[in-house]
Amino acid sequence: MPHDEKPGAAGVDPEQLWLRPTEPRRGRKPSFSREGIVVAAVTMADAEGIEAVTMRRVAAQVGAGVMSLYSYAPDKETLLELMVDHVTGELTATDPPSGDWRTDLKTIAHLQRAHMLRHPWLPAALSTRRVPGPNTLAFLEHALAALRPTGLDGAAKLEVFAQLTAFVAGHVAHEITQAAAAQSPDRVAAEARYLAAVAADGRHPELAEVLTAPGRPLTAEATFARFLGRLIDGLDAG
Repeated sequence: MPHDEKPGAAGVDPEQLWLRPTEPRRGRKPSFSREGIVVAAVTMADAEGIEAVTMRRVAAQVGAGVMSLYSYAPDKETLLELMVDHVTGELTATDPPSGDWRTDLKTIAHLQRAHMLRHPWLPAALSTRRVPGPNTLAFLEHALAALRPTGLDGAAKLEVFAQLTAFVAGHVAHEITQAAAAQSPDRVAAEARYLAAVAADGRHPELAEVLTAPGRPLTAEATFARFLGRLIDGLDAG
């Protein structure tokens, strides 16, 4: 594994990452900044996927030597933390919670879905433990305020938000996969023929009943709203 792909053995130090100065203190001031590095990495990930992002490629993009980037992000794991928090800054919730916590959670989830569709690498990035940066904490603060009317304790509120975010990330990852598969009409037609054959074989009566039942709106937005409603309406705030 290349050096710039290898995370630190002890993981990312949140104090070093978020609380201490980000600019090198010695030598000539560089022509790039940590923000510039992160923006370049995000642009690359949006266009080509997170696998395309390496310290070497990011350094070339900002016109720097790769070694000079290590003062800002010592490894790709740290860079990914910075990327996640940077794009989370787009999740601005300007309106205060309405007091209807289920409605507010659905609004938050729709914001998250649109956000992850803009940055298709995010669902996978969120699947591993992340150290919340300032933008992430600001959005978490909004979500916790939305959950105040539930009367849940602090740990339960964090669990609900984590459950919601995991649901959105998993759903968006599935959406992206399905959209890619839909680009192959032959494959879609083959899947339809296969399911029709299975439904007609007499060994799967429950599936046959489901497949012949009246359909529901199949737009991505409608499907997400139905799944989200089942999740949130079933949450117990007691």
